[in-house]
Amino acid sequence: MLNVVLVAPFLGATMLKCLSAFTKLPNIRLGLISHQPEQSLPNEVQKLVHGHYRIGNCLDPEELLEATTAFQQEWDSVDRLIGYLEHLQGPLAEVRSKMNIHGMKKQTADNFRDKNQMKATLRQFGLPVAKQAKIHSYQEVEAFIQTVGYPIILKPLAGVGSKNTARVNNEQTLLKALNTLLPSQDNPVQAEQFIKGEEHTLEAVKIKGKVVWQSSTYYLPGPLQVLENPWMQYCVLLPKELAHEHVKKFLPLNAKALAALGMNTGLSHMEWFLQSDKTPIISEVGARPPGVNIMPMLSYAHEVDMWAQWANLMVFEQWEMPQRKYAVGCAFLRAKGVGRTIQKIQGVEEALQDLSAEVVLSNLPKIGQPRSPHYEGDGWIMVRHEQTKEVINSLRKLITTIRIER
Repeated sequence: MLNVVLVAPFLGATMLKCLSAFTKLPNIRLGLISHQPEQSLPNEVQKLVHGHYRIGNCLDPEELLEATTAFQQEWDSVDRLIGYLEHLQGPLAEVRSKMNIHGMKKQTADNFRDKNQMKATLRQFGLPVAKQAKIHSYQEVEAFIQTVGYPIILKPLAGVGSKNTARVNNEQTLLKALNTLLPSQDNPVQAEQFIKGEEHTLEAVKIKGKVVWQSSTYYLPGPLQVLENPWMQYCVLLPKELAHEHVKKFLPLNAKALAALGMNTGLSHMEWFLQSDKTPIISEVGARPPGVNIMPMLSYAHEVDMWAQWANLMVFEQWEMPQRKYAVGCAFLRAKGVGRTIQKIQGVEEALQDLSAEVVLSNLPKIGQPRSPHYEGDGWIMVRHEQTKEVINSLRKLITTIRIER
């Protein structure tokens, strides 16, 4: 029997799905480290969790170490220490390193979390990445602009989900971005050459150093354009075809990148560009499950529970993925206007009539709902079909017909 500790700071809907997947694994003893009290767990989950430790800050390696040590003292060992949130990967790896727990260690986690170190490592291995620099001051970013010219990208060194990522086109937008990021010796930020092209993701599974599965999605349009236009509705497309021709050419680069960064076993989420001349550029890669609803999209495409797949991978280093049966797409709905709450929703019934693809999941916005600060928007609709073109047609209808105002 393996002793597994899952770190789940707050038990929202997605976190509960993840936790539920771990409770169903055979031959494990499951512990939970959380910000929330044990009483907040659903009753059926409480019965299946063998231990709970509440701490104040799951991002603090010392608090995580204290909690994990408590499980080790009670159970004699901790065989796995796992969490899926991007911010957790560094602290988890630090505790694994200190306690010699199986899984990704601190040096590898730093390669994935520190965007400057990531790009430098990838470039060292001959992989295509944008020019970049670690920025501590206005003078340093000016020098970088002198080298690559406008526009550039500025973002946190260890950011998540494009938050606080800005395209800098001139002095005015540069100053605005610097006021948001406030670079200093203690708070360096990442500067990168701006890359134009189609943006994709590449999800991959590695087991004991070998890539065993890969899948790519399309951003329509890319996240940065969406961030710059808060009203813009957008889509993520998972084609039925596992890899179109340009994706097939990129797969070896993804595998080489994961090897360069040091991933041994895990599920990764890479973002990459296909430029107009058909050459690829790696944007960045995370050593964790993807966001933007890609996990449920994969579940519906393959008719499998992706959280269960990931749990089995991380605990037993096993991966058996059924054949993909469907294309799946998600339309993210975002409100126009300057108000703080949703005031008007139009076109939902019209958009849902006679869709060529089936609606499999949705989270529709409601009147009076506070506007979402997240780039995923105020609501979303997920569709699937056996043909990719029909999913594209349905996504187009959804984002052009539905209108939300605030």
